[in-house]
Amino acid sequence: MEVEAGRAVVNYQFLKDIFQACMMYGVEYLIIAVRNDYQKKDDFQKVCVFLETLYISNRLSLPLKGILIIGY
Repeated sequence: MEVEAGRAVVNYQFLKDIFQACMMYGVEYLIIAVRNDYQKKDDFQKVCVFLETLYISNRLSLPLKGILIIGY
């Protein structure tokens, strides 16, 4: 589980978290907690839309069984 305190979207930290989880041995699931509101922007929604688009496009296959995004 990774908790992002604000820079999840600004620096694309959530993508780094996904990449790191993919590289770790034995990791099957990833949980990322993203702030709902950061500097008057909806980071949670942006991360969800990005990952949904990535999944629907089927252009990238990840070795994870699932990714859970939690908004806080």
